[in-house]
Amino acid sequence: MKRRTLRDEPLIFERNNERRRRSGFRIPPLDVPETSPADAIPSEFLRSPSTTTPDLGELEVVQHFHRLSQLNYAVDEGLYPLGSCTMKYNPRVNELTAALAGFADIHPFQPASQTQGALRLIWELEAALKAITGMPGMTLQPAAGAHGELAGILMIRKALEARGETRDQVLVPDSAHGTNPATAAFAGFSSVELPSGDDGTVDLNAIDRMMTERVAAIMLTVPNTLGVFESEIVKISNLVHSRGGFIYLDGANLNAFAGRALPGLMGADAMHINLHKTFSTPHGGGGPGAGPVAVSEALLPHLPVPKVIKDGDNLRLEWDDSQSIGPMRGFYGNFLILVRALTYIWSLGSDGLREMSDVAVLYANLVRHRLKDAYHLKYDAPSLHEVVFDDTVQAEKGVHNTDIAKRLLDYGFHPPTMSFPLIVHGALMIEPTESAPPEEVEAFCEAMLAIAREVEENPDMVTSAPHDTPVKRVDEVSAARHLKTRWKPGE
Repeated sequence: MKRRTLRDEPLIFERNNERRRRSGFRIPPLDVPETSPADAIPSEFLRSPSTTTPDLGELEVVQHFHRLSQLNYAVDEGLYPLGSCTMKYNPRVNELTAALAGFADIHPFQPASQTQGALRLIWELEAALKAITGMPGMTLQPAAGAHGELAGILMIRKALEARGETRDQVLVPDSAHGTNPATAAFAGFSSVELPSGDDGTVDLNAIDRMMTERVAAIMLTVPNTLGVFESEIVKISNLVHSRGGFIYLDGANLNAFAGRALPGLMGADAMHINLHKTFSTPHGGGGPGAGPVAVSEALLPHLPVPKVIKDGDNLRLEWDDSQSIGPMRGFYGNFLILVRALTYIWSLGSDGLREMSDVAVLYANLVRHRLKDAYHLKYDAPSLHEVVFDDTVQAEKGVHNTDIAKRLLDYGFHPPTMSFPLIVHGALMIEPTESAPPEEVEAFCEAMLAIAREVEENPDMVTSAPHDTPVKRVDEVSAARHLKTRWKPGE
């Protein structure tokens, strides 16, 4: 069942061979008088003479870094079963369109007359996302999902100010992404934890009790982080709106129902969309992210500037709007990510987007069916795009979710998300996504089942994993507290 062999690769310093000195590059003779470093640089800034600098040929250096690259796991390597993170394959056609000179070579300071193609793409992507969400307004500015959350909550705050209200609380479910309470704090609100019911969805009675005149909004993830649809969402929206609050929909899991349901009909006032999660652009991780925000009629006046305005056949950026929350960043969005997202949407079309969500739900339920007798499922509500097991059964043998994750490395799989959501102790949060072939999903299930059998027959095999990776079990607590950021001779 092992899928690939990872050979050990020594540090480049360890590849040094004192008996044979080699050079990867020959510096041409100096054409100026030679100067000692001590004459040009103060001695306190000079490094001590090193005897460990590797003397290697060019090929040896290239081979070293190539082998290191092969130790990385990537979306092109295999399945990423990370629940909530939604790591899916990035189609190459997306990269082709993003590399087109008209997109890749433009500059944000160019006038609108020279960037009509880029503005048209923004206009078309906004139109597509409005159709997918069923909401009338859209901004593509935010650079990530969390940035989109902030934009949405700032628009809600602006709308309350326009009404002359000063509400100071946001209700956040106990199963929410950690960015939700952080966003509320950044926008100047205090977050109040909203408890989940026995089925994993938010407690409607608790919302009824907690929805006071101090509450500005409720932040709901639909489906929630358990992969369970909030079946009372329309009742929740009606209740919150009747008391003057707003509905913020965390759209991280839009891939579960894109093409099947409209957040606008659920009562959402603001909803961010993770383009990397639903529309196959490279994952954020502090890098090339994008988190567009769809809004209801109530928030339309407060969209960030600049806004793309269409005058006949021409498009332009409109900056002047006194009701806007202002710009969310220096330039308009992470443009090449927007190119990739529209490419994906147009490649699939409406039928393809519906199939995308169908297959995502199908795969998650395939995993649920295959593993339900081997791993504990705390919440038995129907699963959509992801399923959350836990280590209750394995813990009886002294094996925990982290041990299972490390043993998966020996089978050649990236582990699922660990210990989230926080309402599931020892969580194993699994999301295959629709982009993996079914054989890959089946192989992952077989590996998980094999580990469950190992726990019963030989738990030490699991608690001491990984065995077949270049780096074996590490002391994670000590590693976090005592960082070693560089290698030193003798270590």
